[in-house]
Amino acid sequence: MTDTPQRNRPLRVLAAMSGGVDSAVAAARAAEAGHDVTGVHLALSANPQSFRTGARGCCTIEDSRDARRAADVIGIPFYVWDLADRFREDVVEDFVAEYEAGRTPNPCLRCNEKIKFAALLDKALALGFDAVCTGHYAKIVTLPDGSRELHRASDMAKDQSYVLGVLDERQLAHALFPLGDTLTTKDEIRAEAERRGLAVAKKPDSHDICFIADGDTQGFLAQRLGRAEGDIVDESGAKVGTHEGAFGFTIGQRKGLRIGTPAADGKPRYVLDISPVDNTVTVGPAAALDVTGLTAIRPRWCGTAPTGPARYTAQLRAHGGETEVGAEPVDGELRVTFTDPVRGVAPGQAIVLYDGTRVVGSATIASTVRAADVARA
Repeated sequence: MTDTPQRNRPLRVLAAMSGGVDSAVAAARAAEAGHDVTGVHLALSANPQSFRTGARGCCTIEDSRDARRAADVIGIPFYVWDLADRFREDVVEDFVAEYEAGRTPNPCLRCNEKIKFAALLDKALALGFDAVCTGHYAKIVTLPDGSRELHRASDMAKDQSYVLGVLDERQLAHALFPLGDTLTTKDEIRAEAERRGLAVAKKPDSHDICFIADGDTQGFLAQRLGRAEGDIVDESGAKVGTHEGAFGFTIGQRKGLRIGTPAADGKPRYVLDISPVDNTVTVGPAAALDVTGLTAIRPRWCGTAPTGPARYTAQLRAHGGETEVGAEPVDGELRVTFTDPVRGVAPGQAIVLYDGTRVVGSATIASTVRAADVARA
């Protein structure tokens, strides 16, 4: 295995360049810091035109060209690596399978785990590179003993540590995030790109799922899984509507239910449960969504794994806030209790634990404990 790089010496760095402004500025900063930088764009589709166009994604022919132009301006070598097969298997097929099973996946987190910091990093190390550099907003802190910790970005408004919570200690030892200490607005990052002569300075950010070309997730899933009419029922099991596929719903969803029968109390109803076995969606009041605890599987630790119960804060969505929890690893799983009930927690989502700004680790939610169920017990 390649030795852990020493950050106080020039490194051979592979900069993942999506074609956006953040990754371009990150590559430029790495080169400016004296590292020997090579740019690489990941071709993630066998047919790039099927992915989002118009500067909205990170996987198009247009994005590849933007990345190449940025590398030329920075003055670094540039390559395109074909990881389409890995991306299809590890991200797209996983996304479809999770929805088919009634769960709510996060494809960006899975891409970081399986593509950027597994397939890409492994290939980079095999080729003699010391580290992979990306445009993520997060910080790596090196401790006196040489070990690394992952922390939130200096600017909480841009922090992306949630989608990096799948990285283990080895991967952190070979990662660079040059934007993590940036206490500037996105406009200032764009201004820096413009000063550096990077044409992507004014390119819009991507917010949607890159492999769903038109942004219609439900239509994409229907095409892959087929439409299948089923019942929408209330908590008593009474039918209140129909749907064209349980995969088109997520826990906590309110809009788009198309329920003809109003609730008895006249208040909105939310998706409480999705049963792929009988293709049934259960709806009910917002209070029924309150979750007091959960069990999560496949924990991944950003450093030494916890050995007992402890208090943390947790983040449940990429753009969500923090909530106080108690958590404990038990028999390869993670058991979590919330200090205050939270809503909209769905199996398949990632929970990321924090100790202050430090990312402790992450796990995939498998099941939840509802406050209403506890009250009835």
